[in-house]
Amino acid sequence: MAAETARNWESVLDSVVVYASGALCRRRARGLVPPDGRVRLTGLPRALDGGSLRARVLGDGARVTEARLEVAAELREAGELPELLRAVEQAREDVDAARERHSLQLSRIEEITALRAVPPPRRREEPHRRTPADAWLELADFVDGRLAALHGRAEQLTDELRLTEHALDVARERLSRASTAEPAGPVGTSATAVLTLVGAGEGELEIELEYGVPGAVWVPSYRLSHRQGESSGTLVLRASVAQRTGEDWTGVRLGLSTADLLRRTELPKLRSIRIGRRQPAPAPSGWREPPGGLAELFAGYDAAGPRPEPRRPQMVAVAGPAGGGMLGVPEYPPAVGGMVPAAYGMAPPPAPAPPAPQAPAAPGHAGFAGAPPAPGGAPLAMAPRMRMAAPAAQAAPAALAAAAPPPPEPAGPPHPDPMWLDYAELALHGPDQRPDRRGRLLPAGTSDLATTEYRHRAEAVAALPLPRHAVRPRESAGSFDHRYDAAAPVDIPSDGSWHTVTVGEIPVALQHEYVCVPSVEETVYGTLVLGNATDRALLAGPVEVTVDGEFLLTAALPTLAPGGTRRVGLGVAESIQVARRTELRESTAGLRNNITVLDHRVHVELANRLGHPVTVEVRERVPVTSDADIRIEERAGWTAPDQPSETCPPSTRLWRVDLPAHGTAELDGGYEIRIPAGKALLGGNRRN
Repeated sequence: MAAETARNWESVLDSVVVYASGALCRRRARGLVPPDGRVRLTGLPRALDGGSLRARVLGDGARVTEARLEVAAELREAGELPELLRAVEQAREDVDAARERHSLQLSRIEEITALRAVPPPRRREEPHRRTPADAWLELADFVDGRLAALHGRAEQLTDELRLTEHALDVARERLSRASTAEPAGPVGTSATAVLTLVGAGEGELEIELEYGVPGAVWVPSYRLSHRQGESSGTLVLRASVAQRTGEDWTGVRLGLSTADLLRRTELPKLRSIRIGRRQPAPAPSGWREPPGGLAELFAGYDAAGPRPEPRRPQMVAVAGPAGGGMLGVPEYPPAVGGMVPAAYGMAPPPAPAPPAPQAPAAPGHAGFAGAPPAPGGAPLAMAPRMRMAAPAAQAAPAALAAAAPPPPEPAGPPHPDPMWLDYAELALHGPDQRPDRRGRLLPAGTSDLATTEYRHRAEAVAALPLPRHAVRPRESAGSFDHRYDAAAPVDIPSDGSWHTVTVGEIPVALQHEYVCVPSVEETVYGTLVLGNATDRALLAGPVEVTVDGEFLLTAALPTLAPGGTRRVGLGVAESIQVARRTELRESTAGLRNNITVLDHRVHVELANRLGHPVTVEVRERVPVTSDADIRIEERAGWTAPDQPSETCPPSTRLWRVDLPAHGTAELDGGYEIRIPAGKALLGGNRRN
């Protein structure tokens, strides 16, 4: 008993790195290594990827030689289930009881409603009798009074049924939003990592276990604090994290990465294209025919007799909770004399039915020529998919399969199915497999359907609606990958909802400016020019702007590369006013007055009603031409943008004005358009 306790180590989640989709978790465990060197680390989620399992010993003197994953089932008592699950069961029982009382009340109303006065049959020799009106009236009064009481009670039961159904809906909603780390049924499953250690001494060892899990996403968000008149501010980087991995992250060191957790790294092949009859030989596909003599390779193994099977539980159907249907409960075979023999095993399963006759596989089909058929007559390449099919599809009559017409033969030489060329999914089957599979590299498939279901539930978190202005990291990161580490441990439950955590503070350079385009709208807008002076990029996301300690608005921050600057809009600045007037004068010039001169003059007035100086950027535009004969001459006073962009095209002209507190400014500019007589539009009078 002591050896068994020492073999099972409890592990604690230490750190988590969330990638663009999925997460990489690290657990640590400490204990004494048993003499056989086998250690079991418990507490792992069912949705983890078994291929990503890694283990190492922290320290010198020991190493891990084997790491594999095992899944165990456990039957829980009613008191061990979560409180939310028990609340749902109790609410379901209350709804069933309320429905039963309501239906009984309706049946009583129907019985009372069916009451009728039936006169006794009259004999032939009897005279006609008078109808007892008093008895009829008394019966009607009795029915009316009884129905009034029954209908009043029925209304109460209807309200009670409605309230219990609402309570059931609330309990189900709370259960759906609860953490998936809690057991969701009376039969729970857990994953355990079995490690084999060599070179361990007598002291304690610390083991670090690493594995990947799906069902974790994150998006960045920010909070910007700024004071008027200062050239710097504080940008707090936060992250909205949602995870449904099947384990709660409590007190873990959190890292956020913009990279992909899984990415194929095959190098591309650049093939040349030749014109002519002589063409290079096609590259080999890597697939080879199965070697001959595989049956004789396992002749000695088969001659040794059947291998004793371990003691396995048999599933027995028992009645579950109210409304829960039947439950599968493991039941072990009876022991002989109070002891279970080591070689005791379950009865071997019945031999499968012989496969139905089937047409030979056509070249280029899902399987390849010479591939052994799987049970049921399907090609071996489709065997893993057949195992995941519905039971009704597996029970199809063999006669229908035999009567189905063969698929048409595609043109070209035979080639293997693409799933056979995915070498990462191929597995070498051992001697315990079927004779047609052992000793061959075949697609492993997914035999644990429960694990697949857990992963599908975990991956559903990727469909969560994003917060307002939020952008996924892979879309905003571009061609670079970066990692952000949280400054303090965080707690994130496995409930599939967004949780906001603080990552750290980033100092940024700020400049409060105002922008207006009076030719479009005589309104001044406030902006903040952010400068990223750090070596880390700032991803796109929502930013909560706080000015002088007061919340202003939530804006969208674009991606800001190291050393870059971006402008964030803050809305309309009503304390700064702008007015624009234009004037057009038309004249002629030249030796024969053959040049039309259009003189455009622009006058802009600014007024600052704030108690501190401000910087206003006024944007105007000038016409552009692609005709060398048409000249556009600008008056000095404005400048062109240094780097034209979508918001500032090459035709944009800028004024940057520093307005003092309660001050005004006037700006004058303009341009002349000189059009030769041969380029003028006859009869045209539109000059703006």
